[in-house]
Amino acid sequence: MVTTQHHYPKQGRVILHIDMNAFYCSVHEAVEPDLYKGKPIAVAGSVELRKGIIVTSSYAARAVGIKTGMQVRQAMKLCPDLILIRPDFELYRSFSRRFMQIAYSYSPMVESMSIDECFVDITGSKQFGTPLEIANNIQQKIMKELMLPCSIGVAPNKLLAKMGSDMKKPNGISVLRLRDVPTVFWDKPCNYLYGIGKKTADKLTRLGIHTLGQLAVGDELLLSKHFGILGAHLKRSANGIDHSLVNPEQEQSKSIGHTTTLPQDFTDTKEIHRVFLNLADQVARRLRKQELMASTIQITIRDPEMRTITRSITLPTPTEHMDDIYRTSCQLFDHEWEEGNPVRLLGITLQNLTVKEETFVQLDLFDYEKQPKRENLNRIMDGLRDKFGENAILTAGMMGDNPSAMIRNHKTRGTSLQMDHLRNNPLHKEEEK
Repeated sequence: MVTTQHHYPKQGRVILHIDMNAFYCSVHEAVEPDLYKGKPIAVAGSVELRKGIIVTSSYAARAVGIKTGMQVRQAMKLCPDLILIRPDFELYRSFSRRFMQIAYSYSPMVESMSIDECFVDITGSKQFGTPLEIANNIQQKIMKELMLPCSIGVAPNKLLAKMGSDMKKPNGISVLRLRDVPTVFWDKPCNYLYGIGKKTADKLTRLGIHTLGQLAVGDELLLSKHFGILGAHLKRSANGIDHSLVNPEQEQSKSIGHTTTLPQDFTDTKEIHRVFLNLADQVARRLRKQELMASTIQITIRDPEMRTITRSITLPTPTEHMDDIYRTSCQLFDHEWEEGNPVRLLGITLQNLTVKEETFVQLDLFDYEKQPKRENLNRIMDGLRDKFGENAILTAGMMGDNPSAMIRNHKTRGTSLQMDHLRNNPLHKEEEK
């Protein structure tokens, strides 16, 4: 549903989501139009061996059935005239920086989500016109200067802006308001909503929740029982509610993050959870060192074809604890990622950071009794690590199937226990943000 909006709302935000259409292929068409413009082309990894996977394809290729994730061999059988192109990530990054810069010219509040999409908060950009005028101007400028098509969603929050940009491709502009949600979304299946994958949709179906309308009025206790902290988030999302902020690039230092590139593609959920346990431990340790607390937890997932996604959730209560970060990260991953799909890189980033002494934490009775014990345990573990090194204490989950106990190396004082699973799955190329 595409509507018109002529003025900024008296209250609330105005968010754009800019999504570059068939970005990699569109860049090649823009650079060498004589070779590629309007032709069925696809970017793939192992072009010569025909064993690679289609990373993306042009709209001309999609028209004959070529899809992302399809094997090159299969794609060539389907379309013998398909032109295969090896990825050129430096070229893509160059065009990415240029289209982001166009967005920056209308607002400093630009959050890059990946190489080909970003959110822009234009609430304070009234001097450039109405939201639709700004969206139109950005779209036309990107086309004129870069020769690239893009779709733009205009909405009061990031979720609806993202949904809007998917509604009209290529080169469309869609506006979604909160009041549009029941008529536009509620008759759709649950996996129609951004952030709900097949795995979560199947689980909702088993609970008797088949449509977004049913999810929007669902029993929150039931949802929390089966989805944990994500239960309430799912219901809010089905109602079009999203309070997450656009985090501009210059504020990325106000986050604590750690990513690790895996030595091989991981497909086993238990192994992936162990990586998250390691990452959660590291970011929580750094968080406490800076005497901060985090309200938002974001995970990063990259597959072997270099497709990268991020997913985040804002907690009801700020935290500094590894177990909160680990549990939430695993829930986000299980909610998003289809079991068995390969993973090449994983990351956790803590956002919406506040100084611990200035942070009000509202606790229920159970947490109120548990909190002093958790903080005391953190102090003891941090003290041991300060004295004997970061690996003086490791969680048992890093070595086996039980991520609950803390284990200390007794072989030699001050040396760390080596994680058994790292002998077979050594993590490497760790990057700190």
